[in-house]
Amino acid sequence: MILPGPVTLGSGLTAEFEEDRWVPGSVQLIVDGTPQSHVNLRDPSELFFEYVRRIGHVIDLFRPPGQPISALHLGGGAFTLPRYVEATRPGSRQQVVELEGALVDLVREVAPLPKRASIRVRRGDARAVLERLPEGMREAMDLVVVDIFSGSSTPAHVSSAEFYELIRPLLAPSGVVVVNAADGRGLPFVRGQAATLASLFPSVAAIAEPQVLKGRRFGNVVFVASARAPGPAGPAPIARERDAFAPERSAPDWLPRLLAGGPHPARMLAGREFDELLRGAKPVTDATATASPAPPAEVFGRG
Repeated sequence: MILPGPVTLGSGLTAEFEEDRWVPGSVQLIVDGTPQSHVNLRDPSELFFEYVRRIGHVIDLFRPPGQPISALHLGGGAFTLPRYVEATRPGSRQQVVELEGALVDLVREVAPLPKRASIRVRRGDARAVLERLPEGMREAMDLVVVDIFSGSSTPAHVSSAEFYELIRPLLAPSGVVVVNAADGRGLPFVRGQAATLASLFPSVAAIAEPQVLKGRRFGNVVFVASARAPGPAGPAPIARERDAFAPERSAPDWLPRLLAGGPHPARMLAGREFDELLRGAKPVTDATATASPAPPAEVFGRG
């Protein structure tokens, strides 16, 4: 496989594809030295990165197998998850928002999207694009995936309550938001995201490797937030609704099965355990938001 050389993005970062020597037909997108996406061009249903596999299990379980969905992906990378949705739920209607136009062009050159797939790409900053989406997308999205990185960090302006408020009107009554958040010791960024999501969505759970959830090492935490519609009397109190994910209460029957699919080891915080993650954390606003921490050099073998 002959791959083009590095390209400079509008942000000044560099992006390039590398061939995966261990998985035939696969390529990996590297942005400024950080592996950002992995795509198996021969089998897009095969996911490589740990956190992406966890998101893939959400996609597998939250609707009946094979049923087409409407999905919005904030952060494109190499379009790994849109390809996965198309492979596992053919006929789905998807939109991808990606800031870096040069990256979109590079991906289309190296790893073109399936020709029959209904995948529309919108170029621009995710928050700015959310503010101008057509009215027809309101209450129409079964799934919104938030996986936004500039290099190795999530920018502050796409981590605040004001940002997530732009997502809520797009969700179908039983829609789900999946957020990838990376953090290290003590989980200050992740805990802020947990508090922010819990303040806006009736039900939230967090899934990750146990040592990551304990704040002992750097890694990715996947949040799953439900947009269950409030009753005629208005939204129920957040704390009571959040407990709905506790296994002994009214959890969706698919949620506990997320752990069974791996990657292992894995742990899910829901209900009262999720409340423990929130202890002392406050929702993030535009005034208090900060970018997520960059991973230590040794995480990607750069140390």
